[in-house]
Amino acid sequence: MTFTEKLERAWDHANSLLMVGLDPDPARFPAELQGRPDAIYEFCRAIVDATAPHICGIKPQIAYFAAQKAEDQLEALCKYVRQQYPQLPLVLDAKRGDIGSTAEQYAREAFERYQADAVTVNPYMGFDSLEPYLAWREKGVIILCRTSNKGGSDLQFLELKSGQPLYLHVADMVANRWNQHGQCGLVVGATFPDEIAKVRNVVGDMPLLIPGIGAQGGDIPSTVKAGRSSTNRGMMINSSRAILYASRDDDWREAAAAAALTTRDAINSAR
Repeated sequence: MTFTEKLERAWDHANSLLMVGLDPDPARFPAELQGRPDAIYEFCRAIVDATAPHICGIKPQIAYFAAQKAEDQLEALCKYVRQQYPQLPLVLDAKRGDIGSTAEQYAREAFERYQADAVTVNPYMGFDSLEPYLAWREKGVIILCRTSNKGGSDLQFLELKSGQPLYLHVADMVANRWNQHGQCGLVVGATFPDEIAKVRNVVGDMPLLIPGIGAQGGDIPSTVKAGRSSTNRGMMINSSRAILYASRDDDWREAAAAAALTTRDAINSAR
């Protein structure tokens, strides 16, 4: 099954466009996990278990694991998700971008070591830096386009000679030149709903990974209105901290589940 097929089924299975991002910060873990050598794995596993009924996918951010020398825990977590929740797409948030020979190794890392269904990548070194990922035709390649951070405008909003902003040029290239096997998606931040709508207009029904709701303040109704596809889906709307750290007390699992359910329902209401 391809990433795109798996994502389509996940949208239907849980009636959800919500993706949970796993950004594990041990300093914010509940007391019961403090000091445990496997704390990152156990925290993320419990979050996955708590939120799985309400979401369309899981997005671990690799830096949060690597900084803690916890890549082995990320491997174990990816294996757990694949075995226990095979219906959920697993998106490795790595934002890789390097020359082709190095990109081949990053692609192996994502798709062989972690066996992710998709990976996020940076397009600003051009097509040959993305080719090694696109060679894995059953896998998803989700390309940075209009990011949710304020500094994204420093480059992404620059106008070309044609008058088109750079981020829309990226969207156009992905949709009309790079997406030959229907495996691409784009990252477009919820903090810029007007730009989401412009990207959607360019790329048709291509999947959009949309960070920026929750802790970053993106507005759910505006995001959904701008980003929905012709089938009223087309989005992986990511929330991380607002769900992961909904509580640090003994009810942290239940609080995460409740936050995920509330967010899913808010997204569906906006649909």
